Amino acid sequence: MNETTPDFAKGDGLVPAIVQHAHSGEVLMLGYMDEAALAKTRASGLVTFFSRSKQRLWTKGETSGDSLALVDIRLDCDADTFLVRAIPAGPTCHTGTSSCFGGDVKPSLGFLGELDALVASRHTERPDGSYTTKLFEGGIRRMAQKVGEEGVETALAAVAEGNDALIGEAADLVFHLMVVLRARGIGFDAVAAKLAARHAG
Repeated sequence: MNETTPDFAKGDGLVPAIVQHAHSGEVLMLGYMDEAALAKTRASGLVTFFSRSKQRLWTKGETSGDSLALVDIRLDCDADTFLVRAIPAGPTCHTGTSSCFGGDVKPSLGFLGELDALVASRHTERPDGSYTTKLFEGGIRRMAQKVGEEGVETALAAVAEGNDALIGEAADLVFHLMVVLRARGIGFDAVAAKLAARHAG
């Protein structure tokens, strides 16, 4: 969190906390934190709010298990609103959707961040039966070969097949590219950052 002190007095001891999925950018929910909720969130690593209806601290998922693992907290320019970036375990909303604002607010490109995080976890954990595990254990040459194969298939689909086929081949290419990047210790966000730098520059 930045060094500015939160202005709890402005909201009678409460500061709104917007929760955002740390990988996809999806806005998950809005809650309120007092000083105790902020302290507990930092100490436990699980996002905790002050419940205005229950008049007590409430850790998201304490009964449902659908918790929010803290990544970081940022304070806005007026020091009166938190942006909480977290990783959800299950749906955030009690209705079963990923967001309390409905199931259709997730940025479409945000899934690439979620997929990249999943690829990173497969690289570390190597679960049995996972196709991604098999790719990693095949070595960098085999992974690079798959990227080449998928690149050719994407190019051929662009020339000779319909849009659905092209989209499918492009999806295969992006996935295998993520895998080979991760094998070299590179996240897909580095590619996005390079594209942004080129655009800016």
